[in-house]
Amino acid sequence: MARVRLALIGMVSIALLGVLLPLRWGATRGAANAGNGDGQRVPVLVELFTSEGCSDCPPADTLLERLDRSQPVSDAELIVLSEHVDYWDGSGWRDPYSSREYTERQGAYGVQFGLGSVYTPQMVVDGRFQLVGSDERGAITAIENATKAEKIPVTVTLIRWDSDGTATLHVSTGQVPHVVSARPLDVLIAAADESDESHVEHGENEGRTLKHVAVLRSLTRVGAIDGSGEFSQEVKVKLHRGGKGGNLRIVAIVQEAPAGRVLGVGSVRLSN
Repeated sequence: MARVRLALIGMVSIALLGVLLPLRWGATRGAANAGNGDGQRVPVLVELFTSEGCSDCPPADTLLERLDRSQPVSDAELIVLSEHVDYWDGSGWRDPYSSREYTERQGAYGVQFGLGSVYTPQMVVDGRFQLVGSDERGAITAIENATKAEKIPVTVTLIRWDSDGTATLHVSTGQVPHVVSARPLDVLIAAADESDESHVEHGENEGRTLKHVAVLRSLTRVGAIDGSGEFSQEVKVKLHRGGKGGNLRIVAIVQEAPAGRVLGVGSVRLSN
């Protein structure tokens, strides 16, 4: 079962976290148009709101890793993020990856979906569907439905990495048709550790070693699209140092503000 916790239902906060040593550019994962019948895989963003303090969350963490690794929906390119909320931190174990910003992002989704409170584990697919994070059948159905939505292509590439940890990225999108969204759209950059691992010493998961994939460490709004244009800019972000192995995933997201439908997503991996 999902564990309901009352939490602030608020707007998305943007965080700049950490310092990252220079890395070399890793392989790019491109973004394709959706609903165009050309056989390309449609990028779909899968967000898991989770916590190391919640005993119902490890099965959902395992499911997210399996979705990422196996890519089970033939028409979809799954781009996953593990977002650790902070409202479990007072229950005996402080999750080292938790952030108030991700709690607030989940709260904004709660408003969109008409929920009275937020809970863990919760999975959100493309900002369009929400479900209990360990529900594999429900996740597959939501992903299949998400591939049917019209999307815009999004690409992100690394231009340079400065010694102070500031990365210069180029983010570009296709043009947003008015029929897709008349609302202003945020352009977000998410930085996630490739993987992380914790040995939990207290709380509901005491004694367990928990493993996570694509652990979100910062989420930065870098621009906006007015709903009828496109975005092509160099942006600067300061990124958290990678987790286990030092590797990172950088994800560019085009989304209705503050936490609405995802209209496009693309990613690049950075490695030591």
